[in-house]
Amino acid sequence: MILVTGGAGFIGSNFVLEWLAQSDESVLNLDLLTYAGNLENLSSHEYDPRHIFVKGDIGDTKLVPKLLHTYKPRAVINFAAESHVDRSIHGPEDFIQTNVVGTFHLLESVRAYWAELDEKAKTDFRFLHVSTDEVYGTLCANDPAFTETTPYAPNSPYSASKAASDHLVRAYHHTYGLPVLTTNCSNNYGPYHFPEKLIPLCLLNAMNGKSLPMYGDGQQIRDWLFVKDHCSAIRRVLAEGKLGDTYNVGGWNEKANLDVVNTLCEILDELKPREDGLSYKVQITFVKDRPGHDRRYAIDATKIEHELGWKPQETFETGIRKTVIWYLENQPWVDHVVSGAYRQWLNKQYV
Repeated sequence: MILVTGGAGFIGSNFVLEWLAQSDESVLNLDLLTYAGNLENLSSHEYDPRHIFVKGDIGDTKLVPKLLHTYKPRAVINFAAESHVDRSIHGPEDFIQTNVVGTFHLLESVRAYWAELDEKAKTDFRFLHVSTDEVYGTLCANDPAFTETTPYAPNSPYSASKAASDHLVRAYHHTYGLPVLTTNCSNNYGPYHFPEKLIPLCLLNAMNGKSLPMYGDGQQIRDWLFVKDHCSAIRRVLAEGKLGDTYNVGGWNEKANLDVVNTLCEILDELKPREDGLSYKVQITFVKDRPGHDRRYAIDATKIEHELGWKPQETFETGIRKTVIWYLENQPWVDHVVSGAYRQWLNKQYV
């Protein structure tokens, strides 16, 4: 059995679904079900005995040790995190509590559990921490892409909290010998993405005749990674990664935000044309840029390809088409996830 934290969120739920599709090994899924956690993502395994869901906090110093000793997982994959830059600007405390304090308590619980295992189980055990490229800061147009040795320079409360958690994980390996692995990924997109991030937000707004908000000039560049490719990379790192090492996971798809939204609009124009015959591009609206908005992220994923043989299977063009089709075919999921609290957030952030 493996323990997955944050397994009802966007990336976590995709990982659980992919794991159960490709393995007979059970998953213990721990998630607090905050606003972005959604058990509906995992409804296909509601009655699957291989999927055991527990609602709880990674920082719960009574619950987590109990789960570890009861189920005895061979690995912990830590997706649990507050992950939205905009939300961290408005309310940084939640990010410190979950990403820093929560990760600390999780590490302490795992360290105590690991120390009591027999020698073979200790040798086989893994703690895989899932992080972000945002810890590296921002790049200029001609700068080389982030590598695993790029110095950390986080620029938002979110990225600073993730950087702190990365450092804690590294320290627990160096100080206590905990067998850890860390992955730093680029911008994920795909099915089950909570509609506050750029791609699902613009998809949702387009289909509902609302404006597609574009920060500043829309020329902020990100590297885009299809979520199922990310999941396959994590499985590879878990199976073959070198203890204590970090692996950058990227899609080799640098795109400006405006280009991403234009591509979305073109696919929607083809698959679900507007009644008036106009392109969805007429809904693009430029809004005030967010404070401290990083200009460019780019991942150099050479290490994971050379050492572990992983590379993404989807281009941006194939992945984004699959994403649009998924949202068009899963309108009930979209309707359920968009609550009153979500609408209030949109008004606060973009209006």
